Amino acid sequence: MATVGMGDIKKGVRVEITGNPYKVIEAHHVKPGKGAAFVRMKVKNLQTGKVIEKTVHAGDKFDTPELEQKTMQFLYDDGDFLQFMDTTTFDQIGLTHEQVGKETFAFMIDGMEADILFHAGKAISVEIPQTVVLKIVETPPNFKGDSQGGKKPATLESGAVVQVPFHILEGEMIKVDTVEGKYLEKAK
Repeated sequence: MATVGMGDIKKGVRVEITGNPYKVIEAHHVKPGKGAAFVRMKVKNLQTGKVIEKTVHAGDKFDTPELEQKTMQFLYDDGDFLQFMDTTTFDQIGLTHEQVGKETFAFMIDGMEADILFHAGKAISVEIPQTVVLKIVETPPNFKGDSQGGKKPATLESGAVVQVPFHILEGEMIKVDTVEGKYLEKAK
């Protein structure tokens, strides 16, 4: 098993702390005038989603978690679980809304592919592509005099609401950044 030292810690690195997999979401390397350098980091538990702060000193080592990633297809929401299918073996698994996360679920539609992360054979989190193309199902019409730089809310087929420019109309396909939850451009 590979280890991660203080110098290897940066945003996006995965580490194992007390047997649980974490992902570094923020890392600040600090070099005080007196004393040894250290790293202040915020890590997100990949199983629970809880974020904690941790200070790492020179010589501290972390194991890299044994994680397996599979690309699966999102089938449907049965009310209690979100159902995913492995496209090679056709095995299905159900994940709770908490495991998927409401920010991720907001941009998911039936049939979309997602990367499921497994730790010790158990599904722990879901990642969707950073940009997706979705259809606008509801947005107010344009009115004469709407400013060029203004924005209006648009409801997407996934249920998410994003701010779009006034010239975008209902029924159009747009590209959305799923991390920021923002409109990027009209889909070609």
